[in-house]
Amino acid sequence: MHEFAIATSLVEALLELVKKQSASKVLEVHLSVGKLRVVSIDQLKFSYGILSKGTALEGSILDVEETPGFARCNNCNYTQKLDTDDLSFHFGLPQMTCPKCTTNLILEGGDELLITRVRMLAPSTSSTVSTNGPV
Repeated sequence: MHEFAIATSLVEALLELVKKQSASKVLEVHLSVGKLRVVSIDQLKFSYGILSKGTALEGSILDVEETPGFARCNNCNYTQKLDTDDLSFHFGLPQMTCPKCTTNLILEGGDELLITRVRMLAPSTSSTVSTNGPV
């Protein structure tokens, strides 16, 4: 269950951000998770809920967007979408060759796991602080 380990790292990073921003509470967390990571979103959210109890993250909304993977040929620029539910991708990407020129394809995305946005309450006020982009 690598989702618990991912949630642990996520909570640690967010608590560090809370400290750095002197925020009092996190309201929303937005993630971008590549489909090739083979992450169970339900298990990730469940683990996040458990780990956030008693912290500034408790009760925050975890919004997860799954993004497809893409492979591209450096030779002819052929692009292939890798939006697969094949669990073999969990253990490593198979060697993929271009159907047009037989050159090896390179991964262009779909394996990311990024915090894309965090919405927090500023200390002792009701104003919110937002952080966009990788944290």
